[in-house]
Amino acid sequence: MGDQILSITCPRCGATATERFYGPCGGCREQLRATVGGERRDVEAAAYEPKMHVTPNAVALKE
Repeated sequence: MGDQILSITCPRCGATATERFYGPCGGCREQLRATVGGERRDVEAAAYEPKMHVTPNAVALKE
């Protein structure tokens, strides 16, 4: 476990590589970042609104 170096065959280009994890080799990762990588953006989540069929708790409405 930990920092073992694996000898793998890149699933993208088929070249032999030594990596910490199975996946694309370093060259393929750089190419993927350059071509399909995008800028990070903040996404605002919509506020929760209960559905119309939901009724308030009867105990909470008790006066």
